[in-house]
Amino acid sequence: MSVESAIPVPAASGPDPLRTPPLVPGGAPLLGHAWNLVRDPLGFLAKLRDHGDLVRIRLGPKTAYAVCDPELVGALLKRPEYIVGGPLWDTLEVLLGKGVATSNGKLHRRQRRMMQPAFRPERIADYAKVMEEEARATAARWRPGETVDVGAEMFRTAVRIVSRSLLEVDSIREKADRIADSLHTVFEGLYRRMVLSVGPLYRVPTPANRRFEKALADLHALVDEIIAERRVAGPGGPADLLAELLRATDEAGEPITDQEIHDHVVSLVVAGAENVASTLSWTFHLLTEHPDQERKLVEEVNSVAGDRAITFADLGDLPHTRNVITEAMRIRPAAWIFTRRSVAETELGGYRIPADADIVYSVYAMQRDPRSFERHLEFDPDRWVPERVADIPEFAMMPFSVGNRKCPGDHFSMAELALILGTVAPRWRLERVPETDSGTRVGITLHPKRLVLRVMPR
Repeated sequence: MSVESAIPVPAASGPDPLRTPPLVPGGAPLLGHAWNLVRDPLGFLAKLRDHGDLVRIRLGPKTAYAVCDPELVGALLKRPEYIVGGPLWDTLEVLLGKGVATSNGKLHRRQRRMMQPAFRPERIADYAKVMEEEARATAARWRPGETVDVGAEMFRTAVRIVSRSLLEVDSIREKADRIADSLHTVFEGLYRRMVLSVGPLYRVPTPANRRFEKALADLHALVDEIIAERRVAGPGGPADLLAELLRATDEAGEPITDQEIHDHVVSLVVAGAENVASTLSWTFHLLTEHPDQERKLVEEVNSVAGDRAITFADLGDLPHTRNVITEAMRIRPAAWIFTRRSVAETELGGYRIPADADIVYSVYAMQRDPRSFERHLEFDPDRWVPERVADIPEFAMMPFSVGNRKCPGDHFSMAELALILGTVAPRWRLERVPETDSGTRVGITLHPKRLVLRVMPR
């Protein structure tokens, strides 16, 4: 099926040629397929394409449309008839507000232009100094033979990097640890709010709801403290993202509001911490299961850096390290489910999509689809070498999205991932222990359930 087939066509006279997408069988009374998304979301999504390239599912009383074919997903993301919206973004707005991740149209274009200078290639080299420092600090904290909660360690390291790089204020080191604690609690509560949108249920003062509300309030208060501290410091401070936001103006030339600055800061910290930490956790887990790939990575880093720690300048000479990260993002993506909303009645792949419809797609399902990837469940970094990558369909792998919604921090994140992995792996060999549970913890992102590993010096 070509992308051209997804382009709207004028209405024909006579019988309407557009089809209604098939309804996926099963589901529970009242809840519909929301029950499947709570009970076994990854298994359910992975099998949707068996019912069609575009199908209908029931989420409680609502019908949603699931796009399963990579080319159709690429068309969905590039067409203006489909905007950021739907259950995922409705849920995340509680956390992210109206920042660059959740906005649409003119507002999103202005916000993206405002952010872009902070992620120019020359700025990444400046941020890399913080990445190198925090990666070395993480590796230096560990002691031979101790067991380490690698997921928690990677999350704290990622929060510190994004905070120190983009939000530099005098108190940021202390605030970064508090941000990490708050975010961890908030993310635990978001997924069920997305799948089961039962508002009154979450206003009941249960212990879990109280923890969620307190952590969310603490996170927003911390971000306000960071903004206020920088305003008091005045001009002449670091040339970071926060500086760009404080100088930014709206269409009328007026400074943007503190609330808009706040929402941008939260969006960048959440994306820069949660996704990076999840990817690193899965990468270390996969390397424990594939010691041959671990040896190849360590040998590559040592051949480039010798006895010293790697730096940003070395990253271009580490193709296997980059391929390990890419393959980890394929088989174990952090962000795994996304939603869109149609702004008018339209069509996709010859199917009618009504106005105001919720549309779902899963990069987890697409990136594990045997129709796109040979030996689809095998961890194979060499599938990304130039002579093999051409065989992969264009939109079957997109960890940073595409089009005008592509993550502006993609190069920042890839540099961070490579520097942390390339600093820790040559120094420490990580081993499973009885407490290790590498099953998948499903939330807004995917994490290993309990990645407790023993660290042994090389």
